[in-house]
Amino acid sequence: MQLRVLAFVLAGGKGTRLYPLTKERAKPAVPFGGKYRIIDFVLSNLINSGIYSIYVLIQFKSQSLLQHLRDAWQFAGLLKSQFIIPVPAQMRSAGETWYQGTADAIFQNVNLIEQADPHVVVIFGADHIYRMNIRDMIEFHERKRADVTVAAIPAPRRHAREFGVIEAAPDGRILGFHEKRADAPHIPGDPERVFASMGNYIFSTRVLLQELYQDAANEHSTHDFGRDILPSLIGRAAVYAYDFQTNVIPGEPPGKPPYWRDVGTIDAYYEANMDIRAVEPELNLYNRQWPLITAGYSDPPAKTVFDEEGRRGQAINSVVAGGTILSGGTVRDSVIGRYVHVHSGALVESSIIFDGCDIGRGARIRRAILDKNTRVPEGATIGYDLEHDRKYHHVTESGIVVVEGTRSRVELSTVTI
Repeated sequence: MQLRVLAFVLAGGKGTRLYPLTKERAKPAVPFGGKYRIIDFVLSNLINSGIYSIYVLIQFKSQSLLQHLRDAWQFAGLLKSQFIIPVPAQMRSAGETWYQGTADAIFQNVNLIEQADPHVVVIFGADHIYRMNIRDMIEFHERKRADVTVAAIPAPRRHAREFGVIEAAPDGRILGFHEKRADAPHIPGDPERVFASMGNYIFSTRVLLQELYQDAANEHSTHDFGRDILPSLIGRAAVYAYDFQTNVIPGEPPGKPPYWRDVGTIDAYYEANMDIRAVEPELNLYNRQWPLITAGYSDPPAKTVFDEEGRRGQAINSVVAGGTILSGGTVRDSVIGRYVHVHSGALVESSIIFDGCDIGRGARIRRAILDKNTRVPEGATIGYDLEHDRKYHHVTESGIVVVEGTRSRVELSTVTI
């Protein structure tokens, strides 16, 4: 059966828990893994799954996200059904407001659904790091003849207040939905874990339109899928949980557990970046059958120079992006972005360095995140004296130092008069 599929990517959240990385950019535009952006994961999953009709709903501090979508994702398809289009709030709600919740974001763009007339609507968030074959989830949705399918994954019970928690029957039918409650029920027989919603949904179009209009007319609703629409559908519609653990990615070894991380906090974001440094990382960025797509930068290769004692350019257990030069400095257990320069005698350990940073001679950096274009003076230290670092930088409870960078200068074209 040929299904018409329309996708919406929700990319409008504030990302306040990722501050200061979200001070000047939208959360989905935060860099990850040296050369990517967080939103690249969901868009790559959709494209690799054969879903090419995609609207990206944007809102807060969206300029950085718009620039990345322009550079990486504005392809001109031969067919009208191939597009990735950013959509700001349309002010179509009664109060002519910004998006008030996840359901309101879709409702404000309900005309796009009605015009396309898809069989199913895929609604995914842009906030997570993961690989997913979405075609498998759609096949599950059709096989169950579901009205709604929610992607779900086991998570530690102590994190129940951070997720929507699902109660499901053995066949996957959802019996209850508990949004961000610490006392949410655990998985039967597993008191330490809950079945958490991933915030990814597939709706049959008829049911979605019906529920969106009803929810928009309800003045007591928060207009959110997790809080309002999904709980109200239990018992009235065929609502199923798709177990993400069953998802199979082409090119991955048989039996390899699927990877999914919520990077809503600095600590979680840091750990997800550190995951990719392993010899056999849980998140495989090198699977050519399921590529992670991003902007096609024309960067030169990374380079290490000098081979003298005390002045040796080297990277150990690290990911290093193009254009970077390790000029007599050492990088260990780190993720290094594009066009970073590490000078002689400098040491970078267990850190994330964004594009364009310059690490001066003899500087030492440990367990830190350096935002774009940061200049570290010669001999400076970051991450060694947290009390000192707190005076100038943001430091998390676990001791990760986040250093704000400087804004890039925009180069303008000139006009001869």
